[in-house]
Amino acid sequence: MDDKDRQIIRALQRDGRMSNQELAETVNLSPSPCLRRLRNLERSGVIRGYAARVDPKAYGLAITAFVRIRLERHDETTVRKFEHEVDRMEEVQECHVMTGQTDYQLRVVVESLEAYEQFIRARLQRVGGIGSIDTSFAYGTVKDSMVFPMR
Repeated sequence: MDDKDRQIIRALQRDGRMSNQELAETVNLSPSPCLRRLRNLERSGVIRGYAARVDPKAYGLAITAFVRIRLERHDETTVRKFEHEVDRMEEVQECHVMTGQTDYQLRVVVESLEAYEQFIRARLQRVGGIGSIDTSFAYGTVKDSMVFPMR
């Protein structure tokens, strides 16, 4: 991947709906080489897909929680089961394997505090193998960017 590929990616991160002509103009390429580069980025899996970014509150998901999980054990079965179950939970928007005091950090979106309590009691705690759950609620967002920094 070179700087021109990175320019294409950044332009699409800003506006994934731009036409190839607009993209080519933005990155100073002619349309054919631009499209060829774009298709290569898609085929190689660098560009994984395209999606609409939606305001969670406008969608009805007013609560964003950051949930830190520590597992009781770190054997292959416990880890695999936890990760499989979390992957199936629509409320979990992100799940990161962490270093430090916790094993995972989740970003969870729900309609209300009551919905969050239900998510914890009925879904997350039933996974098993969890040693501790620590939650912080976001009450505002300062920055929410999908555009990677330029190298």
